[in-house]
Amino acid sequence: MQDEIINRVAQSKLITFNLEDYYPKGDRLVLDIKDWLFEGFILKEKDFRASVEAHDWSQYKNAFVAMQCSTDAIVPGWAYLLLSIKLSGFAKKAIRGTLVDLETSIYQSIIEKLDISEYQDKSIIIKGCSKKPVPPNAYLCIAERLRPVAKSIMYGEACSSVPLYRRK
Repeated sequence: MQDEIINRVAQSKLITFNLEDYYPKGDRLVLDIKDWLFEGFILKEKDFRASVEAHDWSQYKNAFVAMQCSTDAIVPGWAYLLLSIKLSGFAKKAIRGTLVDLETSIYQSIIEKLDISEYQDKSIIIKGCSKKPVPPNAYLCIAERLRPVAKSIMYGEACSSVPLYRRK
């Protein structure tokens, strides 16, 4: 009689938490204001406001937007506030920063709202590989959020996980 091959991973009570499952649909766009600045560096209020008024804000409909200035210009805070007000009728979310900052902010909002009661006293593996752009800080956020309820937390895949936490 041949030895039966048993898939112990499939039989385990481990729960895989895949951050990729929470990736929201929607374009990620960068709004770079450098072209709205005099010589790319100086914000002239009248000219800046004219550029803001002339801009087609509808292109950001249902998108996630990272507002930034790709030059070393010193941009007053009110300028980004003005842009966020203009975007508020179109974009799903707008932040000041990079696309990584944007993804981090999106995931932070999602993770804060998650019902984690189903993970109470469970052994969890936070899946490490992703085909979607899951930011590194999202892993930190979910580990922090799950730690109070989880029996244990690991990182990676069931076949090769790294233990991170075990309740005493």
